[in-house]
Amino acid sequence: MNTVTLQGSNNPIIVSKIICVGRNYAEHAKEMKAELPSAPVLFLKPPSAIIGNGGAVILPPISRELHHEVEMTVLLGKGGRDIHQESALSCVAGYGIGLDMTLRDIQSEAKKKGLPWSLAKGFDTSAPLSEFIPAASVRDPHRLLLRLSVNGAVRQKGTTNDFIFRLEYLISHISQFFTLSPGDVLFTGTPEGVSQTVPGDTLEATLSDESNKPITYLKVRIEGRR
Repeated sequence: MNTVTLQGSNNPIIVSKIICVGRNYAEHAKEMKAELPSAPVLFLKPPSAIIGNGGAVILPPISRELHHEVEMTVLLGKGGRDIHQESALSCVAGYGIGLDMTLRDIQSEAKKKGLPWSLAKGFDTSAPLSEFIPAASVRDPHRLLLRLSVNGAVRQKGTTNDFIFRLEYLISHISQFFTLSPGDVLFTGTPEGVSQTVPGDTLEATLSDESNKPITYLKVRIEGRR
């Protein structure tokens, strides 16, 4: 699957690339025993990693430690290079909720050896994505609430107001190095509370407005590879 949906649109949108931001919440950096970044930490996932609402995250047999990371996601409707911060939010088509599923043991081992950790972040089904809500219906993307529960128990809660790097800065900064395209998806970072999930678990994530009313929703299950 390499498409997403935008509420109100009849046609699926082909995703060009997925750009993810690491350590964009101070408390998450602390729980990972990592320094606060002086510039955004960026990595990529392939569009083939996408699954939609109701899908299954398949745990590869090489890993024994699959972690969830809930994040606000951003669908771009316009792209470009060297985008100014003042116009960056006008590039956004919609907002959603997503999961950056991570093979933590594979990532940790790669980091120890100084090797890339694309496998830990980009394996098939590692990017569950909700339907996107049109940007025009979101008054302020920095006042949205994220929530993730596993088997009904809340694991992660956060607000986009706690971003280290605000969205307009992220879009502008990323566009200095990657030419952005319509259909690109950004993962904007996860709040604290990341932890392990195992086959049989059900994960439910919501993105809510400042009145705590959910505006989009994602539900996936975890399965082992047969």
